[in-house]
Amino acid sequence: MSVQGAHQTEHKRFAHPDETREFPHGRAEILLIGDSQIGRMTFEPGWRWSNDVKPIAGTDSCEAPHFQYHVSGRLAIRMDDGTELVAEAGDITSLPSGHDAWVIGDEPVVVVDWYGASNYARASS
Repeated sequence: MSVQGAHQTEHKRFAHPDETREFPHGRAEILLIGDSQIGRMTFEPGWRWSNDVKPIAGTDSCEAPHFQYHVSGRLAIRMDDGTELVAEAGDITSLPSGHDAWVIGDEPVVVVDWYGASNYARASS
């Protein structure tokens, strides 16, 4: 028996993303899978959202909410309310809209984002 609209089997790799968005000191690789967009973001040493992505987004802080697994590196995050944290490899973060972030140290930061990838590093309308 076949069900219309049922979930389909898919298999994709970030080695072959459906879309790549380049920005200073980094890139976002986007996979379209299921009904979702999953992103792998790579931030090189020296990357800071307010310097490298803010001019693209055109907002005062990052307005994309995120649900991320941190693969490598150390990422400092400052929420608009002043809350700060440092995320490292193995951490999972859930961030609402309204934050800045930057790479700590000399290792690239790699995160897999299940929620905010669809609008990341895209000009606001």
